[in-house]
Amino acid sequence: MNNDDAEFEKMLNDFINTQLEDVDIETTPAAPKQAAAEDVSPIAAETPATGSDQPEDLNSDSTLTDEDDKEISFLKKNEKALFKAYRNYKDAIDILADDFHLKTPVFRLEANMLYPNYKPSTGKMIAEDTVRGWDVMIKSHPEIKEKINPNASDEEILTTAESCDDDALQFALISYVEILIEMEGCEISYKERKLKHEKKKLEREIYEEHQKRIARINRYIEAIKEKNFPVDAERLVKNYFKTAQKDADGAYKVLTQNPAVFAPIDFSKIKPRFFGLIKVKPQDGIRINRLIGDFLKKLKA
Repeated sequence: MNNDDAEFEKMLNDFINTQLEDVDIETTPAAPKQAAAEDVSPIAAETPATGSDQPEDLNSDSTLTDEDDKEISFLKKNEKALFKAYRNYKDAIDILADDFHLKTPVFRLEANMLYPNYKPSTGKMIAEDTVRGWDVMIKSHPEIKEKINPNASDEEILTTAESCDDDALQFALISYVEILIEMEGCEISYKERKLKHEKKKLEREIYEEHQKRIARINRYIEAIKEKNFPVDAERLVKNYFKTAQKDADGAYKVLTQNPAVFAPIDFSKIKPRFFGLIKVKPQDGIRINRLIGDFLKKLKA
């Protein structure tokens, strides 16, 4: 690996590390917002903390037929699980609304909305729909307002569900927790995909910028060589650009006023004047140093 490649790799890693520092892929799904109606469940106002020791039957597909499962086979694993939880919740709320002669809420999620991947906008819609479901649960069973506080955890909601005599209410609560768990998984996957996309974009931008920098360096080197200045053009230009990364203004000032700082004048390449009668003196180096600086000041590379 040559110096340019090594420098590019270092630049790339530094930029990527800087970008990743502020990215947190562990995220909690947005909880359903509490609606204006006074009967909306308090739990809908805040997403409860998700637990890792959930009952095994939370992932059951009891209300989805084989035909239903085939219809969502095009979805990825996380999105499919979220849709199943949402459909279970919808079915339970529909039963409650019918049993208690309440208006059936409108549930808007379609399977194709989760294709090819979950998006935060879809999550927002799901959250809004679950609020409508909570409205039905509260109106049909007002007592659950006393049993579930705004900061209830998944376990507390499931404990309340176990004590419910109404199977539809029980299944609605369990399905609600399922939605929270599956949304969290989808949110994490979304963040990871976004992170990969941003990393690739960043790599491409840094690579393109690096290539532009190399091209500009080469133009400077070639311009100096064409003038046959008695100086190592490559050393001069590369040292200048390296310094410019830390102090662009200061480096340019030195380049145009005293370029020998970046590469010394090679006195062996200065031709004696007057057919060799006048030997090369230190003053010649000063003169050429100034000539190089004036040339670089006017150079548009």
